[in-house]
Amino acid sequence: MPRLVKLYLVSVAFGFALATVFVAVLVWFDVAGLGRLLAGSRAGLVAGGMLVFFNGIVFAGVQFGIALARMAETYATPPSGPLVPVPVVAGGGNRSSRGGVNFPRA
Repeated sequence: MPRLVKLYLVSVAFGFALATVFVAVLVWFDVAGLGRLLAGSRAGLVAGGMLVFFNGIVFAGVQFGIALARMAETYATPPSGPLVPVPVVAGGGNRSSRGGVNFPRA
C-alpha cells in the first residue's frame, strides 16, 4: 500500500476516533442541552451518529492536513542562489482599467 494512502487511512481513523470522543463529551456534559435532546428524542441515536459522522469528516481532514504539513522537508540552510533586486514603482498597476470594472485601491 502506498505511503500516502496509509497516512490518509490512519488520519481518517484517528479523526473519527477523536470525533467520537468529542461527541461523547458533548453529550456527557450536556452542552447546550444536547444530551437531554438526544436522550429524549426518538431519533436521538440517528442524530448522535450524524454528529459523529460529520465531526469525523472535519477532524479527519484536519488530521490529514497536519500530517501532510509535518512531512514537509526542512532545510538546515536556505536554498542558495543569487538575490535579484526587484524594482517597485509607486502608483503603478492597472486595477481600475479592467473592462469597465472598478476595483478599489488597496
